[in-house]
Amino acid sequence: MNKFIDEKNLKDKINSLSKNVNIKKWDIGASSSSDSSVQVDKGKPKQLKSSQKNSLTLRIWNKEGLVGISSTTDLTDDGLNKSFTSAYESSFFGNSSDIPDFSPECKNKLFNINSPLREAYGIKRLYELLSLAEKNLIESHSSIESVPYNGLSESIYERIYINSDGASRLIKKTQASIYLYARSNVQGKKPRSSGSIKLGYGTSDLDIDSCIEEASKKTIDHLNYSPITTGKYLVCFKPEAFLDLINAFSNIFNARSILDGISLSNKNSLGETISVPYFNLVDDGLHKDHIGAINFDGEGTPTKKINLIENGIINNFLHSEATARAFNTNPTGHAGTGSKVSVGPDWFVISKTPLGNNKSEKLNHQNCKDTFVLIESLSALHAGVKPSQGSFSLPFDGWLVKEGEKISIEAATVAGDIKNVLMNIVEMENNSEVTHSGISPHIWINELSITGEA
Repeated sequence: MNKFIDEKNLKDKINSLSKNVNIKKWDIGASSSSDSSVQVDKGKPKQLKSSQKNSLTLRIWNKEGLVGISSTTDLTDDGLNKSFTSAYESSFFGNSSDIPDFSPECKNKLFNINSPLREAYGIKRLYELLSLAEKNLIESHSSIESVPYNGLSESIYERIYINSDGASRLIKKTQASIYLYARSNVQGKKPRSSGSIKLGYGTSDLDIDSCIEEASKKTIDHLNYSPITTGKYLVCFKPEAFLDLINAFSNIFNARSILDGISLSNKNSLGETISVPYFNLVDDGLHKDHIGAINFDGEGTPTKKINLIENGIINNFLHSEATARAFNTNPTGHAGTGSKVSVGPDWFVISKTPLGNNKSEKLNHQNCKDTFVLIESLSALHAGVKPSQGSFSLPFDGWLVKEGEKISIEAATVAGDIKNVLMNIVEMENNSEVTHSGISPHIWINELSITGEA
């Protein structure tokens, strides 16, 4: 596999341009990728796409210490010339009250992640595999009429960070994914849909058969549906649904959001109790099951495992170099790049303190005889969540379970407040599941509001 980015040429070129205007401090974050993706419709190509993408962000500190920033997709010498000129000229208009710096950890040793590189299959083979997967999913049950949303993609990409102080980071990765979203059509019933997604280091690693089986089973499980009466219910979140909810409120742990005044936390929130005492939340971007693991962030800081909630107490925030300086702490390896460095989580792992609530598991979604709502997936997270207020109202797919019998819910929304949710956890099951967005057990919440829709 050839290299996309010539980091030595980048460094030499920026060093040469810097000398011309007596600039001594600069850094670069760059990425390059080759992507292929396919979508099909009843065996025929719906979309076949291949692309080569480049991006580079350059920061320059001028003689007055002000910072100029420019971004480009042109990594040729001419593109670098233009980007440098733009960054240099903009530095004279830099914000003197918010000056970023190099991360103090940008040259620290990186954790060596096990991320095997896979050969690309190519568009033709991707199309053949997805067409067969669509066919097999439709044939898996007589009620499944179509697979309106589907996709199979693979990519190879590189990411680098270089600065004038000698820091040099480079990682190369491959990744593939498949998603299948089936739609049923049964006479006298409304169409029902569900799906599955699988990730791998390459197309050869994708468990396509299990993706078909899961999408089929989920869709079939929703065929027998009924409306639900509006009220407060005992609710069990499946792992993927609960991880989506926690990710939607990750501003609780985001130091950038705290400084900007758009977080549920503040500078003094460390040490506060935010959940039941047996709940733990870790951001573990280096976890062995995290296919997309990268061992450094946009500022070159090594990726770290951060305990965010420990025994129900907020233990840490996620930091960039600038936010860490404001909080008088160390960066955590969660920074992006850009004119205003963003901060974001990597991969959440939710677990309970050993022995949980000091009793054996009382509630289990597989054999509970109580009436409860089992939430499989949440929708409209972009519209139904108010991160700075803590409230949410989200459509969901799931079941009303009575005495062990599951009846799919025709249409409903779940609403609440994230802090109340965390404080009203009544059970965390013993077995955790690996999803494409993290790891979590099934989590039970008491007295959540469910609104049925006619």
